[in-house]
Amino acid sequence: MTGAEERDVPGRPAQAAPVPVPRAPQPARTRVVLAEVSRPASRADRTRSELTQQTRVGETLVRGLMRAQLSLALRLSLLVVIGLGGLPWLFAIAPSVGRVSVLGVNLPWLLLGVVAFPFLIAVGWAYVRLAERNEQDFTDLVQRPER
Repeated sequence: MTGAEERDVPGRPAQAAPVPVPRAPQPARTRVVLAEVSRPASRADRTRSELTQQTRVGETLVRGLMRAQLSLALRLSLLVVIGLGGLPWLFAIAPSVGRVSVLGVNLPWLLLGVVAFPFLIAVGWAYVRLAERNEQDFTDLVQRPER
């Protein structure tokens, strides 16, 4: 008998169909990328990580920036105090200066009422410019490549 006839013989148990064997899961597709050139961590990378991890070095760098900004603010505040606060002292010490008229307006009124506003605007403008320069210097320090 042939193999096909043996399966159909009555009284004989039929052979079970082969059970499919589960296959091992196929790994996900792997993307192959050319390896980047490994380079040692630069100083800028270390400094940035010091800042983000808030280590002592990072805190020192930020404290230095804050100190520079505070110093700038105090110097310009002193300029305003001397510039505007000194005028009443000047008029008290030298009353003849307080009696001077310019275009029919007393000099104290002209200086404190008109000239003070452009002066304050100029000091504010200077503060913003110098504060931005401090921040740019700090950014340049952090991002400066190692020599």
